[in-house]
Amino acid sequence: MKLIDKKISKQELADIAKERFGDLVKAVVDIELKIMVIGGELHADEEAILLEQGSNQENLWGINIYVDKIGNERVEFDSMINIRPRQNRSRDVLDPIIREKIIVIVNNLVEI
Repeated sequence: MKLIDKKISKQELADIAKERFGDLVKAVVDIELKIMVIGGELHADEEAILLEQGSNQENLWGINIYVDKIGNERVEFDSMINIRPRQNRSRDVLDPIIREKIIVIVNNLVEI
């Protein structure tokens, strides 16, 4: 797993994807700190790293990044860690403002 706080190349993302799932990388994004952890087998593993680094739970969102897709279509908002009865009642990220924040962070951290 890798903490991403500076832009990485699309090739580096593809190399990480090949290690586990082939065409996608699991990621957990901290929408407050604008960082993410990628490359874990489970979103919960990536989430744990960010919590250890001082992230707040309410700012962490699990996503999948598809290497070969472009733009907003490369981000899939699907993770068990997104289910929070007080904040989000789905594996999907329901709030459009949070979704947009996640997309902006991913686009800032991963070469298009």
